[in-house]
Amino acid sequence: MSTDFSVVDNANSAWMHESNTVENNDSFSQKVIDGTSLIKVQMFLDRAIVYAYYAVKSERQPPNRTYTRWVWRLAGAYHSSRHTSRLMEKAAQNFAALGRQDLAKWATQKAKEEAGHDQLALLDIQSMGYDAEAVVQVFNPSPIRDYVNYFTQIVEATNPIDCIGLCYASERLGTFIGEEYIQSVEALLPKGIHATRWLRVHSSVGSEVKHVDDIVELVAHLTPQERNRVARACYETALLRFMPPKEDYILDEEIQGILKPLELSRYLQVQSV
Repeated sequence: MSTDFSVVDNANSAWMHESNTVENNDSFSQKVIDGTSLIKVQMFLDRAIVYAYYAVKSERQPPNRTYTRWVWRLAGAYHSSRHTSRLMEKAAQNFAALGRQDLAKWATQKAKEEAGHDQLALLDIQSMGYDAEAVVQVFNPSPIRDYVNYFTQIVEATNPIDCIGLCYASERLGTFIGEEYIQSVEALLPKGIHATRWLRVHSSVGSEVKHVDDIVELVAHLTPQERNRVARACYETALLRFMPPKEDYILDEEIQGILKPLELSRYLQVQSV
């Protein structure tokens, strides 16, 4: 099968236009999935992510990482994680209702794997000296809200197969975070502060590589039409991940001002009054 995606722009949007030439010996459709077929599937999905990267075409760059901004990033990590298990359980129910027990089993397993990851972010925030529950109440970055809204929308559909693409794009991007990046974050933290629990789990040194491999094998067994839907969801998810916030990036000084009353010592003092 030869598949060619091109990004099409008009005044309002960018989307993938797909032209397919399907050969009789389509390796994706073989009952026995060999290594070559899996590589083709992964390239097919990765191509959608790459197209999303170029479709964004933004010259806005996120601010440099700082100790203060890492707290803000962890708050976003919390909000991106806390709905995952619930939404994947909903997806499993909808897959089961369609008689797709294979996909229901995968979604159920995904719900179990992602359980408690929001708590890792809370532990990281707390270790940095802040009341974690209070921090995540005041910080909920708009790109994360858009991501969660999209996740909710596709899971609540009668056929939630797009959630496979969302999971692939999210976890595939995580595989590009390695030990070097993690250590660069840890270099921002004073000695004795451990605030990369969430990051390590969602990186190449955690479980993301295996999760990506599992999804590739799952997608390899789908029909060509279903694979196309998964790829489109990869593209749309990656757009959300690459898109800068609609508003200006919050300044470190503003983050510091919001965080100051939420320092654990100050927060506990206020609570005790």
